[in-house]
Amino acid sequence: MPEGPELHLASLFVNRMCGAVVFTGPVQKSEVSKNPEVSFSCPAYTIIATSRGKEVRLTLTPQKSDSAQGRCRRGKTGQVNQVQTMDIVFRFGMSGFFRFTTEAELPKHSHLRFYTNEKPCRVLSFVDTRRFGSWQPNGTWQLNRGPCVMFEYLSYRENVLSHLSDRAFDRPICEVLLNQKYFNGIGNYLRAEILFRLNIPPFVKARTVLEGLQTHLSDEDRKSVVKVEVTDTEVKEEVTNTEFKEEVTNREISDRAAVKEDESETPDLLRLCHTVPLEVIKLGGKGYDPEKMDYTDFKSWLQCYCVEGMKSVRDHNGRTMWFKGDPGPMAPKDAKTKMIVKKEDDHDYKGGKKVKKARSESTMKPKYIKEKEVPQRRAGRRK
Repeated sequence: MPEGPELHLASLFVNRMCGAVVFTGPVQKSEVSKNPEVSFSCPAYTIIATSRGKEVRLTLTPQKSDSAQGRCRRGKTGQVNQVQTMDIVFRFGMSGFFRFTTEAELPKHSHLRFYTNEKPCRVLSFVDTRRFGSWQPNGTWQLNRGPCVMFEYLSYRENVLSHLSDRAFDRPICEVLLNQKYFNGIGNYLRAEILFRLNIPPFVKARTVLEGLQTHLSDEDRKSVVKVEVTDTEVKEEVTNTEFKEEVTNREISDRAAVKEDESETPDLLRLCHTVPLEVIKLGGKGYDPEKMDYTDFKSWLQCYCVEGMKSVRDHNGRTMWFKGDPGPMAPKDAKTKMIVKKEDDHDYKGGKKVKKARSESTMKPKYIKEKEVPQRRAGRRK
């Protein structure tokens, strides 16, 4: 399931592929999608993507030119309507991502499409195989989501520690980490990796884990906040388009911020919720990439999630929690704990050929053949 890092990588992908591309015509929705129609049509427009936690926003901006003048199709009254900039906010669900292909190579599960003004035409598609993803035309960031753990670190940290009296923090820490009101961008694999690194049992009360942390950073800590450019490694970790670079530098100081960590100091949970997702972003397209399906580097990066020797159990919401050691006092009762065990390698290292063992008569399953029933004559006298 895409989490904060994957959605940010998706926004970088859109900006890299579509930064100098002009789009045209209406935005098309697939017939099978139950998401709303996007009522936007323009002779020439551009697309810029921005991410925040588990959301991505595409901004469609009409291009100012003598031929287009930012006009859209005529309305029912015959008047030419002025096209306004539109924001479309995406949530990826279980399997959403963007692809940029030729029209002939349009993905099977492409549910929202933006067509370029060129020949041959190319298409930016929102692809969602399982159709749990959604989009909102003229949308805004969801109000019930907190600041982004990756790029709004100071606001996110203060938001968590100033609301510890909330009943949400009565729950186990592993379940609270999935609460997007406080941990916008954290998902299932990130919570496992973060708790594992701090050796925190997943099923201990969240308030107990967080209440000892500092609410506000000191002046010295604020001075240690450094701006970090987190971009796509495939483009040498640079934003080539000046518009995107200005957009990055104009965001508040908490954006693109990472707290410098003292090697002698153990980072707290809130800081790891910020730095661990940034590690995944630095993997770039070599990490969790639904388009390329190459998870080699991502799997090597994982220390706990689906890793050999780790345990797993369902939390109170039915989500699988990966951990090591004791789950904690708030673990679900009668929960079955599973452990990944390394499979035996049946490779013959002696260099001999494998001989298929013939099954003996005692080990072979008997085959039952259903015999046809022969109708019997009734007993009686012949007439």
